[in-house]
Amino acid sequence: MLDFLLYIVALVLVVAIHEFSHAWVANKLGDPTAKIAGRLTLNPLAHLDLMGTVMLFLLHIGWGKPVPVNPHYFKKPRRDEFLTALAGPISSFLLALILTLPLKYLGQVMPTVLFQFLSTVLDVSLVLFIFNMLPFPPLDGSKIFELLIPKRFQGLYRRYLQNGMLYFAIFLLFDQFVLARIFGFSILQYFIGIVFTFLKTLLFLGT
Repeated sequence: MLDFLLYIVALVLVVAIHEFSHAWVANKLGDPTAKIAGRLTLNPLAHLDLMGTVMLFLLHIGWGKPVPVNPHYFKKPRRDEFLTALAGPISSFLLALILTLPLKYLGQVMPTVLFQFLSTVLDVSLVLFIFNMLPFPPLDGSKIFELLIPKRFQGLYRRYLQNGMLYFAIFLLFDQFVLARIFGFSILQYFIGIVFTFLKTLLFLGT
């Protein structure tokens, strides 16, 4: 129960920082839309998404409400959209990076609960960084990938995005309730696990 409570608190914290980062960067680049909508805040309640919250309890993976962005405010729309989309995942990775130092060098003198909580925040930050880079809407990876692909493929990709959430839901259901339950194997968990192990090893070796 304690592990689950720490996980929920850590996830809410990381998601709030993640969504706030989108809003903060967009505002800095000239788009006040998120600020006007009340999203330029670390209050988790402002960032809760119904589907993301349901997925949190079903799959222990969730996401926040997408931050509204109006690219017409940007001086360089393509570049600034990319930076705004990237801000969320980068904030998660930086949070994990920051926590590496106290966990590695002060972990032995920390109270057990504090060490467990900070470790959970670090792990959740890395998992959300990886998860949000996947090219499925409403995840940030779908926006980041859109801004990286060549212009000749953008029309095709936008058509994919129109039904992207449906594809994502089908993939999650098949992966978690067919592959995982029947065959004991999850493509999503396997992929996240490999990248997570690599990043965590890299972080701790680099300090």
